[in-house]
Amino acid sequence: MKISIVVPSFNEEKNIPVLFDEVREVLKGEDFECIFIDDGSSDETFSIIKGLSAHYTEVKGISFSRNFGHQIALLAGISESLGDITISMDADGQHPASVIPDLIEKYQQGFDIVNTRRLKTEDAGLIKNMTSKGFYTFINKMTDVKIEPASSDFRLMSRKAVDAFLQFEEKDRFTRGLISWMGFKQAFVEFEAPRRRGGVSKYTFRKMLHFAWDGITSFSSKPLKISLYVGLLSLGMGFLYAVYALIEFILGNTIPGWTSMMLVILFLGGVQLLSLGIIGQYLSRIFNEAKNRPHYFIQDRC
Repeated sequence: MKISIVVPSFNEEKNIPVLFDEVREVLKGEDFECIFIDDGSSDETFSIIKGLSAHYTEVKGISFSRNFGHQIALLAGISESLGDITISMDADGQHPASVIPDLIEKYQQGFDIVNTRRLKTEDAGLIKNMTSKGFYTFINKMTDVKIEPASSDFRLMSRKAVDAFLQFEEKDRFTRGLISWMGFKQAFVEFEAPRRRGGVSKYTFRKMLHFAWDGITSFSSKPLKISLYVGLLSLGMGFLYAVYALIEFILGNTIPGWTSMMLVILFLGGVQLLSLGIIGQYLSRIFNEAKNRPHYFIQDRC
């Protein structure tokens, strides 16, 4: 059985050699390949990958022409994999290579996809944990797929699952949602994520928000429905206010209107702009798909 290890990397020059040594130790005696994807790093990440490739036949490397993002790097690595099973993991040390045998054991029990779930992350503070829980709660409420809380892109996929995954052609990719949507027989392995070895996390709060929005717009039309419901609510409120104003007029009363009128105008204007923004986001996704540009360009490989 051939095993493919896929590792998206962005400015991970210090972490890659350590990770490869760990993978090599865990898979000693196994037929495996380790595919590193340099996602437009500004440090010596690809030079390190090339150095490893020159010494170890198991190491393959791809260097993007620019930074295309973690999800696209993941796609590129999986596309290059030749193994009977493919395991994707991050280079920062928070996906322990020691978990790989547990993933393989689940695969041998008959599962096509073996996901992972973090029990805890050593360097995650209170705010990080709260935002993470909020992210999964929100995205499960808003989308039509089930994303397990504390799940990650550290997973094993059988050849059958990989071939199915590569049939997805969308440009804005939310891999965890795609994996959930695919079906197949899936299992989970739990692990404790150690501290990041070096560098800083690439997932800022802003990127997490963008990631969440990608997930919502990829798998749900609920934001459009919500804007419709808010519009109907505003229409109903406007109708009731008109009835109230008519009754007051018949009774000979004058409604002092400047403040209330301005509030109504501002409220309705905000609702309209919000609805247009949501529609614009969906149109933007359609526009990106219609252009049908390549997912990425490869500058170099080894």
